[in-house]
Order: sequence, then C-alpha cells, then structure tokens
Amino acid sequence: MSSKTILVTGSAGFIGFHLSQKLLTQNHQVVGFDSVNDYYDVSLKEARTKILNKSSNFSFIKGDLKDVKVLKKTFKQYRFDYVVNLAAQAGVRYSITNPQVYLDSNMQGFLNILEMCRHHKPEHLVYASSSSVYGANKEMPFSVKHNVDHPLSLYAASKKSNELMAHAYSTLYQLPTTGLRFFSVYGPFGRPDMALFIFTKAILEGRPIDVFNEGKMKRDFTYIDDIVEGIVRLLPRVAMPDSKWNGRDPNPASSFAPYRLYNIGNHQQVELLYFIETIEKKLNRKAIKNFMPIQEGDVPESLADIDELMEDVGFSPNTSIETGVSNFIDWYLDYYKIKK
Repeated sequence: MSSKTILVTGSAGFIGFHLSQKLLTQNHQVVGFDSVNDYYDVSLKEARTKILNKSSNFSFIKGDLKDVKVLKKTFKQYRFDYVVNLAAQAGVRYSITNPQVYLDSNMQGFLNILEMCRHHKPEHLVYASSSSVYGANKEMPFSVKHNVDHPLSLYAASKKSNELMAHAYSTLYQLPTTGLRFFSVYGPFGRPDMALFIFTKAILEGRPIDVFNEGKMKRDFTYIDDIVEGIVRLLPRVAMPDSKWNGRDPNPASSFAPYRLYNIGNHQQVELLYFIETIEKKLNRKAIKNFMPIQEGDVPESLADIDELMEDVGFSPNTSIETGVSNFIDWYLDYYKIKK
C-alpha cells in the first residue's frame, strides 16, 4: 500500500491508537480525531496521543463526531484516501444505565461520518462493529452469514444499526464500506473497563474480582496486534459489489452494493477461569474470586468464524492468550511503575 492520507476517528482509544501507530510506521499520513471524553481515565488517552504526536506524519484534532462544523472543517482541510471510524461509546453494561449516550455517539456520530464520506468520497470507509451484534445467537462459531436480529443490549443494537446505515449509503451513493465485528480485543494500553485490566489491577491490590456466570464464560480473546494487522490488510481491499449476491437468498455479509462485513477474531475460545489462571501465573499471585451470575446484556460465549477474512486478505491471527496476557501485564507494570 503506497503512502495514503488516512483519518482514524477514536485515535486516542485503544484500537485507534495501535492502528495509528502501525500506519505511521508504514509512512502514511494519519489524522487522528477524538473527543478524549471521560468514559475512562483521560490521562491514558492523553498518553496514547502524546506517543502518536512524536511522529511528524501525525496530526491530531480534538473534536466530537456530533460536531458537524468540526467534521466539515477536517474533511475540507485534508483529502482522505481512507477513513477508519473507530470512535464510539463502548461498553455493553454502560449502555444499560446511559442509553442516550449511545444514540448520540454511535448513531448520530456515525451518520455524520457517512455524510462526510458521501460528499468527500474517500476510496474506502472501514468502521467498527462488534461481536455483540450476535446477541441471542447460540450456533458457534458466529458467522457473518448468520441472522443478527436479536441484540441483548442497546450497544449491540447501535452497532447493528451502523451496519444497516452503512449499507444504505453504499447503495444510495456507491460508497465502499466495510464493517468489522471485533471479538474481545485485548493488549497493552487496553481499556480500564475491560476484564484483563480490571483483573490485573485487583489481583495486584489484593482485592476480590467478580467472576460472572460462575466462571463459565467463554470468549474469543483477540490480541491487538492481530486486530491491527487485519485492518491494515483490509484498507486497500476496497469493498466491491458481490456479483453472486442473490436477493432471493441474501448473504448478509455482502451486497449488490459496495458493502462487506467481516468477523475479526482469534477463532479460539478461552474459558474465563483459564484466562484468570493465565493472569495469576504471570503475576505469581492468586485471585480472590467472587462468583456471580451472568450480567444483563452479556452473552455466555463467543467464537468468530473468520474464514472470509482469511480467504480475502490472508488474515491469520497467531498470538496465544499466554503471550498476549504476558505482554499486557509487562506494559501495565511498566506504565504504572509497579514492582511485583
């Protein structure tokens, strides 16, 4: 991929930060866009942005996707070859107590991105969806060809809505869009509201951890470097109409329009208790476990069918849970200056 100008929204976030870093090493011009809100520790977002700002090829714009004026100015100032929309209000459980935020950020914000792309015509819009869209589905592994009309949270519903909105714009304006359903992403500089961060912090502090669904949860944990590799491979593979698409037997993952959906996961299930054991081994400390029932909005297990992504771009995740957890904890101890 030759040098491109790429907009990464949510650049101060976990995935956006790592993606921006990778793109900068490939000599692309990266424009980061982020509101740097206080959903979690702002200093962590600022630390990520500080690292990115060390590159002369990186420009940062602090703004909200709901602010059309700032977006118009940004798209007018730069000619984006690719747009990667990772900015969103994250968190399944937070959507139960703060639903309005998800409509503002995930729906209105994404609509504004679609409108900007409609008028400024980048080669490709790649955007974040989520494995949470599979909701009440039980058949494993989750496939992009499965029906996903039974979400268990507003967060999941907002991500499914993004996929539908993208399809409408791909159809109406021939805007090439690719949606990525992320599966349990983890790694260094990860979010403080996610399990690995919460468990590591609590175990080091000698506090108990809540183990939901009595520890019977299974997740397709996917290391951040593998996720980023998948996104980078997909950027130049611009979504195209599927000549085999049949309206009488529609494939949800493609379309007569320039539209695609992919799962992006590790294709390996890890039981929650083994995940905790892996953290314990690395820290050489035992967790105090508080076993709890499953939480509202949670799915008991997830597993990604990644055949399409492997076939189309050679995606091949290869980071084991042991290596990934070890890398995160090494970062955590160094970042927070903790001695085991």
